[in-house]
Amino acid sequence: MVEEREIKLKMDKAIESLEGRFATIRAGRANPNILNGIMVDYYGVPTAIQALANISIPEARVLSIKPFDKSALKNIEKAIHEANIGIAPTNNGEVIMLTVPELTGETRREYVKQASSMAEDCKVALRNIRQDENNKIKKSEMTEDEKEISLEIVQDLINKYNKIVEEKFKEKEKELTSI
Repeated sequence: MVEEREIKLKMDKAIESLEGRFATIRAGRANPNILNGIMVDYYGVPTAIQALANISIPEARVLSIKPFDKSALKNIEKAIHEANIGIAPTNNGEVIMLTVPELTGETRREYVKQASSMAEDCKVALRNIRQDENNKIKKSEMTEDEKEISLEIVQDLINKYNKIVEEKFKEKEKELTSI
């Protein structure tokens, strides 16, 4: 029979990846996740901002980035500029402030399209997992009945995980379109 636990783990990773990608889409309020993936040149070594600074949210639309080492301030500011996240950093010599602008209707629609594309990518990943598992099942030494049952199990899992993707997308869409 098919290893349902292994398939679920692979599909859970696809969902986790989707959630991580959704977190990078800003929704008009401050979220430290918009800084994910931004690397700062720290003494010649690319380092994540989270490892170099304390990131807090003093107000609903403001991110505060206070470096542990003040000498990294300029490099952090430069990395944020180069990341092109659509927010201009303000450096007061101690802390970098990022004020998240209000989203326009057009920007909201663009972000919903982006989220939709991410959800579709996740569904493709799930389909690829299903395809791999189906190929393994068809090549296995199982009886025809066992193969049929295994294929049904995989299909049930893909249906379940596609619903999860849809729910996550609807949540993100609601978050992006609510004012």
